[in-house]
Order: sequence, then C-alpha cells, then structure tokens
Amino acid sequence: MDTATTTPEWLGALLPVFILLGLWSAVWKAIALYKAGSNKSVPWFVVLFILNTVGILEILYIFVFSRSKKK
Repeated sequence: MDTATTTPEWLGALLPVFILLGLWSAVWKAIALYKAGSNKSVPWFVVLFILNTVGILEILYIFVFSRSKKK
C-alpha cells in the first residue's frame, strides 16, 4: 500500500467543515465589502479585502463600525 498518495482520514472527515467555513466567510466578506464600498470607506474596504478573519472582522464592521451617523 502506497501511503504517499492516500488522503489522511482526518482530512476527509474535516472537508465539509472547511467548505462550510469557506462559504460562511465568503458571504460575510461579500456583505461587508459591499457595505464598505457603498459607504465609500476605502480604508475599511482594503482591510476587509486583504484580511481573512473567518467573518469576525466583517461582522464587526457591518454591525458596529459602519453605523451611519445621525445628521
């Protein structure tokens, strides 16, 4: 049996978790980037685009930092 070409069992078991985590992160990143772009917030757009925080920074931006200021 050639062990160099077989996939480790733990990797196969965690594959659905990785896929769900990637989808979770992509959805929040898309929403946050859209909101930062529509608010014309270039620094936030760049930071959100570069950093991958599995949705944590994106959620904080959406619900905390992007609140519109009352006039």
